[in-house]
Amino acid sequence: MVVTELPARSDTEGLQVVEVPMTAEERCRTRRRVVAPDGAVLLLALPTGTVLRPGQILAVRDGVAYRVAAAEEEVLVLCPRDVEEAVRMGHFFGNLHRPLEVQGTEIVLLWDEALFARVREMGWQAGRDRRPFYGLVRGGHRHL
Repeated sequence: MVVTELPARSDTEGLQVVEVPMTAEERCRTRRRVVAPDGAVLLLALPTGTVLRPGQILAVRDGVAYRVAAAEEEVLVLCPRDVEEAVRMGHFFGNLHRPLEVQGTEIVLLWDEALFARVREMGWQAGRDRRPFYGLVRGGHRHL
């Protein structure tokens, strides 16, 4: 099935739902072949710049809705000890243009061994985990 646009429909009432797990990077790659867990092949040919978000419906066919899900992936988890350290971390990762997200009191980034070593040298509390990453991963950046 070729997917050239996302359906306007967002509700899944009366439909079987198949979650299609994708990493943060894969959710930004919108011209590719995706095999859903039920074996259906989705050929994504979405407009340039489209970013898929967990919960979005990719396609509906024969009573089945294919919904984007965030796949588990290796992440770097930092636990700032106070607000000042959190601000320093945000400044540091912002200068590196690294996508991040805040989950409660944790700052989460995609795993990078060299970055892990660097933050440990800086004395920050950090560890490795496997969980969905919801931060926006895209090429380029902008300054406000």
